[in-house]
Amino acid sequence: MKTTVRLSLLAMIIAGTSLISSCSKNDNPVDPTVDPPVEEGSNPSLADSFFDKVTFKGAFGTTNWTNGWANFDPMSTVYGAATETLSGEITADRTLNAATVYKLVGFVYVRDGVTLTIPAGTVIRGDKVSKATLVVTRGGKINAQGTAEKPIVFTSNQAVGSRAPGDWGGIIILGRSTNNIPGGQGLIEGGLTTPYGNHGGTIADDNSGILKYVRVEFPGIAYTTNNEINGITFGSVGSKTQVDYIQVAYSGDDAYEWFGGNVNAKHLLATHTVDDMFDFDNGFTGKLQYIVGQRNPQLADQAGQSNGIEADNSESVYESSPRTRPVISNMTLIGPGNQNVDTRHEYANMWRRGARMVLANSLFIHARYGIAVRDKATGDALQDGSSVIKNNIYQAFVTEKEVVADGNVPSFATAELLRTYLTSQRNTFITATAAAELLTAPYSLTAPNFTLKSGSAAATGASF
Repeated sequence: MKTTVRLSLLAMIIAGTSLISSCSKNDNPVDPTVDPPVEEGSNPSLADSFFDKVTFKGAFGTTNWTNGWANFDPMSTVYGAATETLSGEITADRTLNAATVYKLVGFVYVRDGVTLTIPAGTVIRGDKVSKATLVVTRGGKINAQGTAEKPIVFTSNQAVGSRAPGDWGGIIILGRSTNNIPGGQGLIEGGLTTPYGNHGGTIADDNSGILKYVRVEFPGIAYTTNNEINGITFGSVGSKTQVDYIQVAYSGDDAYEWFGGNVNAKHLLATHTVDDMFDFDNGFTGKLQYIVGQRNPQLADQAGQSNGIEADNSESVYESSPRTRPVISNMTLIGPGNQNVDTRHEYANMWRRGARMVLANSLFIHARYGIAVRDKATGDALQDGSSVIKNNIYQAFVTEKEVVADGNVPSFATAELLRTYLTSQRNTFITATAAAELLTAPYSLTAPNFTLKSGSAAATGASF
């Protein structure tokens, strides 16, 4: 989808989700939303009560929170045949039946003022021919509360042996929170039309419902060329929406993509994603903790590149406000390795087009390429302190692309200057041998275990 390092300012980071207005580094007025210099090792942007204050880096300590509800081998899972069709517009509150297997057909819209309730244990199978997609429109709500014992499953309607990424559309949730699209309203990608595909507004605490213990398998269809549907798409979704314990597996496009909004989330899992695992655009400012992604070396986007994080502020006006600025702690991204790997796999982190970020306490290992910071607007935010990348561990196989500073007008003139910034912020770069000692079994594609090994270097060192 889509030079100088001023060390005296490296400890400054912006508080909460407030944003600095766009102007040059040298004439910025004093901004009360930017934290003053702090003691080395602290991270006041993560002092927010949303974040659990843990000691470990990465998405897991010694407890495996994927147990019981996640599925790492949906290719071979047998589901019951669908006996009821779910199609058209949902114009009145509706509750599904967990004892029924549903076939989702075409675009199914949850309309403004309507709540679709999906009980724990419900299975919904997406139709391939009609590019089935569930759309929660602005003002609509989804109440999908599974449990660890009975997750809600959206999956392919294809039989075992015939399933593939992009068998159906996915889930699209549209809200009334903010974005930086001109006029404050956008039409979500994926073939939707006005008014059903519109998102955006001024209600930061908008509520689109609840997603909890939900699996989304084999979504991500290309509706038309360059107009794809992701596993889960969030369009200007507000902060009262609850998102926790979600897995997107075998998505034919991105696993998760946020277009503006400020919805927060914990316990997100992306496995076997074809395109990007976590994609941020158009002024997204939410908070995320306990985020994990694992690459399949043979699955990559043949029309572009496949990145772990891909973040843009705006494709055309890099300093549009509000600025994309996810605040992320405790992320684990496992790359595709270096054997029999599709060359479209690229960066663990790709930050560009004016995106800002707070990224801390995370692990990025087994990747082909490491971290790229493109464009002057993106790099300047690291240098002036409105972005921070801190206390992370990186390991990549292609040495010359372990750290990349590029773009038409880069802020960091060389990769070494960017590396100097990163190491000054307690980011470390390790070997594949050292990376193999961090986690229990992170490279298995069908039975991974992302918890910490005994004595792991990631067991301590997090800061909040």
